[in-house]
Amino acid sequence: MTVETTLDPTPVSPADSLRDLCGGAVHLAGDPGYDTARMPWNVAVDQRPAAVAFPRHVEDVVSVVRAAAAAGLRVAPQGTGHNAGALADQPLGDVVLLRTNEMSAVSVDPEARIARAEGGALWQDVVEAAASHGLAALHGSSPDVAVIGYTLGGGLSWYARSLGLATNSVTAVEVVTADGSLVRADARNERDLFWALRGGGGNFGVVTAIEFRLYPIPDVYAGMLLWDRERAPEVVRAWAAWSRTAPDSVTTSLRVMSLPPMPELPPFLRGRQLVVIDGAVLADDASAEALLAPLRALAPEMDTFTRVPSATLTRLHMDPEGPTPAVAAATVLDELPEEAIEAFLAEVGPGSTTSLLAAELRQLGGALGRKHPDAGALPRLQGAYAGFFVAIAATPEMAEQGKADGRAVVGALAPWASGTAVLNFTEERTDTSTAYGNGAFERLRTIRAAVDPDGLFAANHPVPGRGRSAG
Repeated sequence: MTVETTLDPTPVSPADSLRDLCGGAVHLAGDPGYDTARMPWNVAVDQRPAAVAFPRHVEDVVSVVRAAAAAGLRVAPQGTGHNAGALADQPLGDVVLLRTNEMSAVSVDPEARIARAEGGALWQDVVEAAASHGLAALHGSSPDVAVIGYTLGGGLSWYARSLGLATNSVTAVEVVTADGSLVRADARNERDLFWALRGGGGNFGVVTAIEFRLYPIPDVYAGMLLWDRERAPEVVRAWAAWSRTAPDSVTTSLRVMSLPPMPELPPFLRGRQLVVIDGAVLADDASAEALLAPLRALAPEMDTFTRVPSATLTRLHMDPEGPTPAVAAATVLDELPEEAIEAFLAEVGPGSTTSLLAAELRQLGGALGRKHPDAGALPRLQGAYAGFFVAIAATPEMAEQGKADGRAVVGALAPWASGTAVLNFTEERTDTSTAYGNGAFERLRTIRAAVDPDGLFAANHPVPGRGRSAG
């Protein structure tokens, strides 16, 4: 007697239909290159999408978007993955992670003072290209952050209190929408989409190129002041008082830092606990020196403020370059009175045992607090200070402790919090609506429903279309 056994074929993943796209640069779960492909810049984040695709040009993006939609999958654009935590907090089993880092061309029109950056371009490339013409962009504090994610989320630069959010210097966006069309959105074309993209994040399509204004800033008075952490009580109080009346020409950050004894660090940082004020002043030397005099009167052990080429500001903040494991918590404060300073110092000041690498308070206000006349979805930021509290997360235990310590600072400062969010600094899933005011979130939802009715795109900070859960 012969018994025939029929085996069911191995189920085919919906993502299999994408394998031949992007010249074969598509990695599915289980493939040899999948774990490397899915790794974001923040290597502490464990994002596990159905597939990872690396488009080389716009046509590849169009193909992936159309194929994903046909297969019942969603698409999450990602440049570097600095802020990948909020995306990884969502279910990604039906998501194609579209990594744009191979689309990195940058060009500058010095006469028009306009830069154009492809979807995966990094800020350092833009800054260097602009500097050769005596121009500056509204870049962030890290050289290897992607232009697109930073800008779509708002963008806080060292010139922010003078010139506002980076997103409101955008002049045009080229984006592949949910139906696979490539459209150009600007002040004349696709105006609703143009409004939404400037501050609404990656909810509306895959941005393949962005154009934005540059500014005639060949050099700037910038640097840092550094003290031992034991001086934090007087330094924090002095900076808080000084910052309340500082003119719009200055943008600064204060950090209380606990640095590991890593050999890569210079001796003045290695293994030390410090308080650091850094920033930039858009003024002549005499005005800048007069403005900084109250802080210099505190006799810092290091003072690097001087006239420097504007291109050097990408490394002023000493942010780590290259993949780094980190966890962070964030808040926005309406004020920083004595009681808030005491609460802050109790968590991170002298004698504390916090695991945080840096507890940062960044100046807001100035142009950031005024409605930009040609703004998109983020015309202004509410609040006086943005708080960002970050820890190295080299192990799961370090990550848990870092999260706990970051949340402890946020909790201690809660009585003075605005209840709003700066999404560039928000690395965990949050209520996206708290970043927007005056009906902007509802308008974003309406536009999302119009351009992406089936919810094809997945973003770090979701804006659901009308009729969908805000989850």
